[in-house]
Amino acid sequence: MTYQQTLDYIYARLPMFSQIGAKAIKTGFQNILELCAFLGEPQTKTTFIHIAGTNGKGSVSHMLASALQVQGYKTGLYTSPHLTDFRERVKVNGKMIGEQDVVTFIEKTRPVIERIDPSFFEITVAMAFDHFVREAVDYAVIETGLGGRLDSTNIIRPVLSVITNIGFDHVQLLGDTLPKIAAEKAGIIKEQVPVVIGETHPETAPVFLDKAKERNAPVFFADQEWHVENWYYQEEILLAEVSKKTAIDHYRYQMDLSGAYQVKNLLTVLEACRRLRRAGIAIDEASVAKGIAHAKKLSGLHGRWELIHRQPRIVLDVAHNEDGMRQVLDQLELTPYRKLHLVMGMVKDKDVDKVLSMLPETALYYFTNAKLPRALPAADLKGKAAAFGLNGTVWPGVNEALDAAKEQAHAEDLILVCGSIFLVGEVRRY
Repeated sequence: MTYQQTLDYIYARLPMFSQIGAKAIKTGFQNILELCAFLGEPQTKTTFIHIAGTNGKGSVSHMLASALQVQGYKTGLYTSPHLTDFRERVKVNGKMIGEQDVVTFIEKTRPVIERIDPSFFEITVAMAFDHFVREAVDYAVIETGLGGRLDSTNIIRPVLSVITNIGFDHVQLLGDTLPKIAAEKAGIIKEQVPVVIGETHPETAPVFLDKAKERNAPVFFADQEWHVENWYYQEEILLAEVSKKTAIDHYRYQMDLSGAYQVKNLLTVLEACRRLRRAGIAIDEASVAKGIAHAKKLSGLHGRWELIHRQPRIVLDVAHNEDGMRQVLDQLELTPYRKLHLVMGMVKDKDVDKVLSMLPETALYYFTNAKLPRALPAADLKGKAAAFGLNGTVWPGVNEALDAAKEQAHAEDLILVCGSIFLVGEVRRY
């Protein structure tokens, strides 16, 4: 098969969660374990760092992988979903898995795929594990998909587990309360493996403490170990000054992931690096600082308050749930602009009304939808938005909506594209 034929086969035979939702999920570990057994147990042959959380886990994964790469380690990175290219999911030192590697993997595993009918996610996880072994990486940073406890990535035994935060997302699958969602994320905590929790929350902290105690796992809350003294912008670069709670020394970091919400993720990365050092992994402060400063460049992360055009400013952000949208609204408070143009699309299984209730009535809206079955039709989104006083026009695709916004916008206006990872992924870069 050619690479395109291979992709067509994967998408046709193994529908993605992003395309069809919960129907794509296969419960249990039988399939991923059978795939890994066929591949020679690659999940046992690499040193892993495992990362879960509602929001921020992608940014933390990329920053941490970038820091390890700068230190000189050959570093694997598995994340999901991808924005524009399937191969974004599997990277080594920021380089995507090769097209021929994807073809070879699918041809090799096709008999098993045909026999056990795994999910799309199970196949990509197995592909990542296999690729990291073949590339002989020193460390691999693995981002969970949904939850953690039953996630296909949860067959690994990492040297460190990280849980960024807990918010409301995928409630139909993970639970409708923060403690229930936390319990699913806490499923990645392993026996005697240290775990870093990004944010302390009164409803979720007891869940993590109880699970850590049950697993004899040392637990560290990043926001209890580190304090943000100050942060500010220098052009498009975010600068943050932080200190350890137990010391007077201050540390200054530059970040090319420039959303103000990245300051929280920074603390999580700093504590994760400190725990890796305690585990005997050499990662010096200079490498951490350089990795954080160039995380977007080195790891290829996009869609996190990403500026793609000036005059007018066009920003992409993959925020798609309540917590993520709250962070974007906080960022808007810090951003100067004359008028806000909001290009928006969402998927059906999110809490659409909750997100819409948070948005400003003063913005001009351009309602659209990604080209996938899960997407909420733009006309339906417009109807829901009207109930919250949000008015605008309907467009067949994100690029048409973006062109319309750009046509109407003044040079000093701000155009924001958000509401769906998949919508951002379809944006034609300017």
